[in-house]
Amino acid sequence: MEYWLTSLITHSLIYSLCIVGVVSFLESLALIGLLLPGIVLMATLGTFIGNGKLPFYPSWIVGILGCLLGDWLSYYIGLYFKNWLHNLSFLKKHYKILEKTKNLLNKHSMLTILIGRFIGPTRPLIPMVSGMLKLPLKKFVLPSFLGCILWPPVYFFPGIVAGITINIPTNSDNNYFKWFLLVIAILIWIGIWLTSKWWKIKHIKNRENMNIIQKNIGFISIIVLLFGFFGLVLIQFHPTMLIFRKVLSTIL
Repeated sequence: MEYWLTSLITHSLIYSLCIVGVVSFLESLALIGLLLPGIVLMATLGTFIGNGKLPFYPSWIVGILGCLLGDWLSYYIGLYFKNWLHNLSFLKKHYKILEKTKNLLNKHSMLTILIGRFIGPTRPLIPMVSGMLKLPLKKFVLPSFLGCILWPPVYFFPGIVAGITINIPTNSDNNYFKWFLLVIAILIWIGIWLTSKWWKIKHIKNRENMNIIQKNIGFISIIVLLFGFFGLVLIQFHPTMLIFRKVLSTIL
C-alpha cells in the first residue's frame, strides 16, 4: 500500500491530492469507512506531508471536501434508504450500537456528530444514522462541517511528525530524540483511544461484567494523556527540537 501511494504521490501533485480526497471520502462514506484502516491511511499521507512530498494546506482543503462529500452522501443514503438499511445483516448484528447511536443523536446531536468523527467505527455510521432519523439539516451541517475541518490535520499529525523525524540528520542525540518523540506520540494516541473507549463505556448501564480496566478506563486515559503531555513539554528543551520546529514551520 505504501509503495503504491509513494509511486503515485511522487508522480504528480494532482494525483497526490486526488488520493487525499478519495481516502477522506471513503473514510467518511456509510459502511465503506468501516472496512478501511483510517488512522493508518491518513497517517501514511501525513508522512508524505512531513517529508515534503505533499503540501499541507492543499491536502487539508481536499481532505475537508472529501470528508464533507462522504458525510453528506451518507446522510442522504440513510434518509432515502432507511428501510433497506434496516434489513442489512451487518446492521442487524450491530443492533445495540445502532440503537445507542440513535439515542445519543436524539439527546446530543451536535456533540455526537462532532466527537463521532474522530472515532473509527462511528465516523461512517453517524451521518447515515442521522439521515435515518431524519435529523434536521440545520442540526447536522454545522457539526459535520466543524468535524471535517478538524479531522484531516488531527489524523495527518502522527504521520507529519514521523516524516519530519525520519529526515532529521542521524547522530546519537537525534536517535534519542526520535525514540522520545515516538514514545510521546504513542502515549498521546493511546490516551485519545482510551478516551474514545471511555466515551462508549460510560453510556453502558450494566457494568457488573466489566473488568477492572474497563471500569477505570477514564482514570487510565487521563494518566496516559498526562504522561504524554508532560513528555511533550520536556522534549521542547531538547536541542534537536529547534531543527524539528524549523522543518515544521516550513511545512505549515
